[in-house]
Amino acid sequence: MSIRVLIVDDSALVRSTLKRELSKDGAIEVVGVAPDPYVARDMVVALEPDVITLDIEMPRMDGITFLRKLMKHHPIPTIIVSSLSAEGGELAMEALQAGAVDVMCKPGTSYSVGDIAVQLGDKIKAAARADVRALQARLQTNAAPTTRLSLTRTTHQIIAIGASTGGTQALEEILRTLPSNAPGMVITQHMPEKFTAMFAERLNKLCAVEVREARDGDQLRTGLALIAPGNYHMLLRRSGAMYMVQVKEGPLVNRHRPSVDVLFKSTARFAGRNAVGVILTGMGDDGATGLVEMRQAGAETIAQDEQSCIVFGMPKEAIARGGASHVVPLSRIAQTMLDLAQRGGEAPQREAA
Repeated sequence: MSIRVLIVDDSALVRSTLKRELSKDGAIEVVGVAPDPYVARDMVVALEPDVITLDIEMPRMDGITFLRKLMKHHPIPTIIVSSLSAEGGELAMEALQAGAVDVMCKPGTSYSVGDIAVQLGDKIKAAARADVRALQARLQTNAAPTTRLSLTRTTHQIIAIGASTGGTQALEEILRTLPSNAPGMVITQHMPEKFTAMFAERLNKLCAVEVREARDGDQLRTGLALIAPGNYHMLLRRSGAMYMVQVKEGPLVNRHRPSVDVLFKSTARFAGRNAVGVILTGMGDDGATGLVEMRQAGAETIAQDEQSCIVFGMPKEAIARGGASHVVPLSRIAQTMLDLAQRGGEAPQREAA
């Protein structure tokens, strides 16, 4: 049975382009297009779509206001399709807080229409499986004050985290509870270029640890979380006792750039048992192979459990392949990864070439 999609955008060109390209996917049926939220509201009732793609800046009512009303009265998995401007990035972050399951770039800039169609199609399929009510409950939980977990001593451990659909909310829940002296973290979240910088800035304001978008050559240290920039792969490297990241271009891996597998495989190679790997909510299998390699290299590995996932795809694959040494609900992941990092042992590792 095909996934019924409603496209909401004030641009006639965007509406026609997305409808034409998405209709080429046999698993997707575009049941309607709407130029503004008022028309979309009536079409939601009449057409009962499974997924909505939504622009933010529109006439009569902005997309975020519409999204909040939609999530309150008629929750439907919604993907934001926005521009790449800084302002658009900030609004996209606000939309994720309002209940959107994912964000996507409009056709143009560095993305071809063909790339957009493939990537948006993947996001639509993930969104159709998303538990929107669970997402809403998580957003309400994250809005409440959190208690930061204590960490009595630091180690040379590295924490590598991968996430996709629903991951922005999951990462916020985890990072907000961490102490300022938490082990250094490298994070790959499937997200478009420039949105990752906005996401990192938002988390940095909320967290005791420093959170920022990674730059090539950044050194990893205690209390720092580096997020892979959208449209670039991030790899862990090591020189002597120092860990650093490499940020580079490259082909899509598992249809993603950045790819969780790229991060995890490099972490397995250069950190081995000095690492803790965490795979969170998301569709597909990106990161599953890399988590297996991390476990084989001696790392402790964590997969988010099915009940707390918005989409139980990536963790499910990692568990099925034997990559997860621990399967943990989201509410316990922060404490679990700190506990594992504290008792992690040192071992000789490969030096960077």
